[in-house]
Amino acid sequence: MPQLEILSRLPAGPAKPVPLLFVHGAFCGGWIWDEHFLPWFAEQGWEAHAVSLRGHGASEGRERLNSFGIVDYIEDVLTAVDACSAPPVLIGHSMGGMVVQRTLIRRRFPGAVLMASAPPHGLLESTLRLAWSDPYVFQQMGMLMTFANGIEPEAVRRAMFSDQVPLELAKRYEPLMQEESQRVLLDIGGWIPFPLLPARGVPVAVLGAEEDRLIPRDQVAATARAFRTEPVFYPAMGHCMMLEPGWEAVARHIADWVETTVPKTAAPKRTAPAAVPDTVPETGTRAAAD
Repeated sequence: MPQLEILSRLPAGPAKPVPLLFVHGAFCGGWIWDEHFLPWFAEQGWEAHAVSLRGHGASEGRERLNSFGIVDYIEDVLTAVDACSAPPVLIGHSMGGMVVQRTLIRRRFPGAVLMASAPPHGLLESTLRLAWSDPYVFQQMGMLMTFANGIEPEAVRRAMFSDQVPLELAKRYEPLMQEESQRVLLDIGGWIPFPLLPARGVPVAVLGAEEDRLIPRDQVAATARAFRTEPVFYPAMGHCMMLEPGWEAVARHIADWVETTVPKTAAPKRTAPAAVPDTVPETGTRAAAD
């Protein structure tokens, strides 16, 4: 089991009863949540954690990234779950949304949020549409699949953000992008005719971005139908809603949804949590979980 980077932010006072665990998408790491979301949720009173899946961020395994499949990422999420003080709400973005969907099958959780998530039936439709509508971004994403930092800042901007985001912001994040496991992309990149879905009863919120070039509106709506809920879309936002101007509206919606939807009694505290990372409320830390 590779050692995993877990970024944690704790509230200054007593924490809310249900922790939050954030799962990143392809080509990035836990850092994508620590820019805004982790400190914001900690300030609102939540215990907030983000795991860098194996081979991502500062987690071990970069040299053998292509050997990892979706099942390995699920194990990473479960390892991070066991490092929380109680069963958390899972929040997954893009590829991480698919990882969350599959993790819900393995264990029962208080709830989940899927942000611009890969749909349960796979990414074939989204990929073909990107190739047709924006071949430049499609070609650049193919480069990133193979070569670290092999994508131009303009492609980062068009793939990850809305048109309102300046190129300078994309240039800031481009060096943090990385290649993704080709095995995982094969796991979820085709058509999945009989997708695995968790048992009913776990509340799931589905969020999408109106200007998302990677996971378009109809694919978000398909995910919502699979989980028998209504999607919420954010206008003038691109794929990376947690980094877009106006990200606070997304964070506030998630906070309100957790407060009003997730049962407060759904996550009893553990008496002996496994491998709890050392954290500092003001800054958070990067911790390794065996």
